Amino acid sequence: MNDNADKEEPQDILRVATYNIHKGVQGLGPLSRLEIGNLGLAIEQLDADIVCLQEVRKLNLREQNRFANWPTLPQADYLAPEGYNAVYYTNAITKWGEHGNALLTRWPVEQSRQQDISDHKLEQRGILYAQLRVAGHCVHVLVVHLGLIHISRLRQVAMIREFVQTEIPQNEAVVVAGDFNDWGDQTGLLLRESGFAEFDKERAFTYPSMLPVVQLDRIFVRGLVPRTVFVPRGRIWWRMSDHLPLVAEFSFSATA
Repeated sequence: MNDNADKEEPQDILRVATYNIHKGVQGLGPLSRLEIGNLGLAIEQLDADIVCLQEVRKLNLREQNRFANWPTLPQADYLAPEGYNAVYYTNAITKWGEHGNALLTRWPVEQSRQQDISDHKLEQRGILYAQLRVAGHCVHVLVVHLGLIHISRLRQVAMIREFVQTEIPQNEAVVVAGDFNDWGDQTGLLLRESGFAEFDKERAFTYPSMLPVVQLDRIFVRGLVPRTVFVPRGRIWWRMSDHLPLVAEFSFSATA
């Protein structure tokens, strides 16, 4: 059991990270390399209360046969630091295995489920939804990975807004985080129109990891106050995935 389950002291600051891990393998073809071990160490160093992951493999028989050090555990469980809870749901089933979104958290998970938001047959997409108990606070988290086609992303954000409106009480905190695949800001505008907030500062570029020029990875909140945001940089980060992680801190009150 997570030791934090018995905590009663209030927590004012919530640290959230989102990271597309590229299925734990970086590079293409015969030059690709297994980075899942390094990713495990890196995620622990983020020291986040909530880690939202995309492109997480549950299994892949081809890669398992190719890499001698392929973990015996599903990637979500393998990557979870000691004391964290891991939640995973499949988005896509392929010839060799399956992959999807994951949530790692040091706080208890009260409930979780998957919501399909696939817009067409060529892309399987979903929301990983989880309700957490963060000290005395109820926090609802949606881990998302939106489609590659612009109109699909707009329809998927509309589905996210509808899910929040119908499934989550208006007075409880919500985090929507993940890879939005949006080189512009139309998906962000749609979320802000429905009461979500992001950082007012200039965009935090996360893609491509070696020379980031765009922010594909986003964290939006409702019922929380944005405080700080940063993107870890350097060779150790760009060698592990084609995305950099985005890390942000929020408070439960404006005076924290």
